[in-house]
Amino acid sequence: MEHVPALDEDLKKTLGPATAKVLAEQLGLHTALDLLHHYPRRYAERGELTSLAELADQIDEHVTVVAQVADARLLTYQGSRGGGKRLEVTITDGSGRLQLVFFGSGVHKPHKELLPGSRAMFAGKVGMFNRKLQLSHPAYEPLGAEAGETDAAAAFANQLIPIYPACKQMESWKIAKCVDAVLPSVQEAVDPLPPALREGRGLVPLTEALLKIHRPATKADIEDARARLKWDEAFVLQVALARRRHADSQLPAVPRRPTPGGLLDSFDAKLPFTLTEGQETVSKEIFDDLATDHPMHRLLQGEVGSGKTMVALRAMLAVVDSGGQAAMLAPTEVLAQQHHRSITEMMGELAEGGMLGGFDQGTKVVLLTGSMGVPARRRALLDLVTGEAGIVIGTHALIEDKVKFHDLGLVVVDEQHRFGVEQRDALRSKGKQPPHLLVMTATPIPRTVAMTVFGDLETSVLDQLPAGRSPIATHVVPAKDKPHFLARAWERVREEVENGHQAYVVCPRIGDDEDDPKNGKAAKKKAAEEDGDKRPPLAVLEIAEQLTRGPLAGLSVEVLHGRMDPGDKDAVMRRFTAGEVKVLVATTVIEVGVNVPNSTVMVIMDADRFGVSQLHQLRGRVGRGSAPGLCLLVSEMHEASPARARLAAVAATLDGFELSRIDLEQRREGDVLGQAQSGVRSSLRMLAVIEDEEVITQAREEATRVVAADPELAGLPGLKTALDALLDTEREQYLEKG
Repeated sequence: MEHVPALDEDLKKTLGPATAKVLAEQLGLHTALDLLHHYPRRYAERGELTSLAELADQIDEHVTVVAQVADARLLTYQGSRGGGKRLEVTITDGSGRLQLVFFGSGVHKPHKELLPGSRAMFAGKVGMFNRKLQLSHPAYEPLGAEAGETDAAAAFANQLIPIYPACKQMESWKIAKCVDAVLPSVQEAVDPLPPALREGRGLVPLTEALLKIHRPATKADIEDARARLKWDEAFVLQVALARRRHADSQLPAVPRRPTPGGLLDSFDAKLPFTLTEGQETVSKEIFDDLATDHPMHRLLQGEVGSGKTMVALRAMLAVVDSGGQAAMLAPTEVLAQQHHRSITEMMGELAEGGMLGGFDQGTKVVLLTGSMGVPARRRALLDLVTGEAGIVIGTHALIEDKVKFHDLGLVVVDEQHRFGVEQRDALRSKGKQPPHLLVMTATPIPRTVAMTVFGDLETSVLDQLPAGRSPIATHVVPAKDKPHFLARAWERVREEVENGHQAYVVCPRIGDDEDDPKNGKAAKKKAAEEDGDKRPPLAVLEIAEQLTRGPLAGLSVEVLHGRMDPGDKDAVMRRFTAGEVKVLVATTVIEVGVNVPNSTVMVIMDADRFGVSQLHQLRGRVGRGSAPGLCLLVSEMHEASPARARLAAVAATLDGFELSRIDLEQRREGDVLGQAQSGVRSSLRMLAVIEDEEVITQAREEATRVVAADPELAGLPGLKTALDALLDTEREQYLEKG
């Protein structure tokens, strides 16, 4: 079925080039269909007023309010360039008051129109002047009924006013007028839901939903429309994922079973500890998948320190046992080097296959990163193509065309949220037949998010910590209110080091900005402006210097950050791992995978500048040995601020799944989903991943059923059209990122 031309038409035709340009550039709306899917953020009621009380949290943001004029005063003032007029209008909505100011020749029209008692919609940027909130020169739209039209006045008073996500160049009511212009074409919208599904679930038709979301007569209309539009988003996305699962299940793969008495058995026999029950269960799920003749697609979620690497390594050894090769893709060089080090240590002589003194059943474990020297890189590539190396660990460098494998059987992707679907696929395409895929993440993901973002993967969860792991105590250090708490924090670091342990100090910035074109003075200034107190985020280089001169004088303190030469980074990490360096001052390069069991304390500076899951990840670097861990979250934010509430939540629980829920509730899920899978963010306008758990679960079941019955969607042209539109957005986003 053809896409409907009226809905696909460029907005220039309907709205004129100037308006269309603003909508395209500022809001990403290009066609009538885009505009119809630009839903109101909320609805103002003319009968009851919207809240001015909430504006204190929205300084510097563009807002739209509906309010009544309480008073208006025209003042004359003397300025440096002679006199002028200023109009001060106070508006109220019952919850609070707000001042509007107009200057110069701009005072005449509002002076005539904004009379006490009159009502209007006002839009502008919330500012502060003399410690009071104000809108300077706001745009406004009077809400006065025409004289003598009593019926119209009554209808007007009860009307719900849609408030759209807007921008400086286009106020909400102008967007509403644009929507009015395209609403007639809503009749041509193609309904993606199969009729039986829609009727069975009691959902209104798509045309009705779009009319009701934009021009509701009652609150019930809004509920009907939202229920329907959420279903569309959840269902179309789940169909895309179900088709991906279906297509993958049709692919052939080489079953990979470990050889009895082979490499895996030799490795297990050498283990100095027993696997946790969780590791045993998840390993069995993985080995069952590897033994089938279609590719495994599994997501392994594990709490920080739950032993995911051990599970992944055993899977890789099983594949090498069966004659294949395994590749592990890590997001950073520091992490790739760390994995290479810890895997070769765990394997011992089994990682020296083909070398003198190596083990007969052993294999080579090679590292491949972008910054390796030419000879080492050439040797690694040769080991891969000949099959000499059974295991390779690397960064994005593994995806390059030059990299060829002898027989790639398994791809392990670490920290999946750093890689898009396409990068996963690029590495998988290097197998003669599609290799098995194991995706790992230490960011615990609520079930619904896993279904929405990684819905093409089966999920395994590791939620117990290996024996011998110690609890981590977390405390917030309010540096501004109680400076002696910060002094005590440095004393604690010193005490831990004197007891033979090591410490991390984490900062949000590297410092030395002037040398970095991406993060120069402008970025520093911007970061400072975003912060109320005009202070730029604390930096590694500055803090390291302050500590070595001050509270940590005499201790061996070194720095680690992403702009260092890879060889230097590796050398610092080796010295820290060996215990020669006592305090490592670093950026978030240590966030994932870094494993130094002797580190017991971490101080996170400006902790309020990190997200909840990031703090949880960072904290997981301590308490990895037998001594208890301590994490100190240093912040200068006020006790009542949302940032401090976030830190208190992190301090209150070590449960990553609980924290990921809090994180999602505090942020828009777009941030979370946008990184994880291209396109998802753009397609979720109505669906809230945490709140709409039931819709997502049901949509996944329906989607699986629909795709099993009709994989090509031949009998559902409306659904196919919606799916093509979604995947186009995904592809576009991916290309833009590329």
